[in-house]
Amino acid sequence: MQLVVDVGGIPGRDCNGFCKYCYFRKVKDVKSFGCAHCLPNKIGCERCSKGVSETQGDFKSPFEVINEIQTSLMMGMPQGDISAYISGGGDISCYPHLETLTANLNQFSISSVLGYTCGKGISDAEMATRLINNGVNEVSFTVFSTDSQLRKEWVKDPNPEEALKACQIFCENIKLTGAAVIIPGVNDGDVLRQTCNSLEEWGAKGMLLMRFANTFNEGLILGNEPIIKGIESQPVEDFAELVHQINSEYKFRVSGTPLCDPETGGPFAIAKDENEVFLQFIKPVTGEATIITSKIAEPYISKIFDKINAESVNVVGVEKEIACLITKEDLEKLDLAEIKDTVIIPGRSFVHQLDAERILNADGNDRLIGRGPDTLTVDGELSIDMTDENVIERELEQFNDLVDAINFFGMRRI
Repeated sequence: MQLVVDVGGIPGRDCNGFCKYCYFRKVKDVKSFGCAHCLPNKIGCERCSKGVSETQGDFKSPFEVINEIQTSLMMGMPQGDISAYISGGGDISCYPHLETLTANLNQFSISSVLGYTCGKGISDAEMATRLINNGVNEVSFTVFSTDSQLRKEWVKDPNPEEALKACQIFCENIKLTGAAVIIPGVNDGDVLRQTCNSLEEWGAKGMLLMRFANTFNEGLILGNEPIIKGIESQPVEDFAELVHQINSEYKFRVSGTPLCDPETGGPFAIAKDENEVFLQFIKPVTGEATIITSKIAEPYISKIFDKINAESVNVVGVEKEIACLITKEDLEKLDLAEIKDTVIIPGRSFVHQLDAERILNADGNDRLIGRGPDTLTVDGELSIDMTDENVIERELEQFNDLVDAINFFGMRRI
């Protein structure tokens, strides 16, 4: 059993300052977008305001965190091995009580996994050794580059050499997955390969490549675009090719976000099912609807519905590249002539039902608007720890949930 342990923290403040490329840099006042969790007649809630900018609260005291863990254990009645996945809004290596927390967990035979950290809170590399002795057995480490000067400039790491030494200690003793936001002309090319060379030599188990986002359509919905002026993001297709190249050159597992995972075929692995071995397990489509999704997902979803001969469904992609970051502004740009009487929007999109109905019925039609499942595939950030069977099983489950929504909301009237 794995417990999710949130230690709190706010980006930029609880991470020794923003990385130069950070998604949350330049964010000021965050408006309430609206989402599925809002009250029916009120736009705005914790998730679509403070939640989206990860500004809910300060670092928690270790006493508060331990109390939350004990409550989860009492409610869950776990059996077998227990691990704690430690995460937060800031860099968790900056959490001042991290060693105390992991030591306390270890006393209860609970191992720890450190979620995303840049290592910017590590001023002494031996902190890694102490954490390992406290039961930390896995780390996700955003290394960016093993060039200490690049780390200092772009990650704003006050102690880049110590952080990289700690990264090596983690690699040599426990499971470490490296990560890097790829900035064209900065840490790609030979610099990226040198980083991968170091990680492979140290014994890293994998590497996650993350495409840099710099515009609204690429996912910057917090009014902070561009994060870095003068830098154009790598085209999605070129980024996917880079992921394939790096995966072919190194022994450890390589995945990318938003595209792709060469080992599992994700995202949308079932779209690549040429012999329809897996597609036969998708339920029959009996309803009629328009599916609204992202620019990246649209071709894959369209292909899947074409393969199962669901002629009553059309898929429309907005300019936003990530479906869960779709906002009302994306819907306002749609050609309503393409939209059927029933519409399914992404479950996690930042659109309130009131806004969706107002925008999608602006031509005078009375459309029925429902929400699909939260996800339809597994992002490379998660699939890097999964097998191809795991990914296909998850996708089939999610697509069947989508078909259920189509059949329910889009029931054909006789």
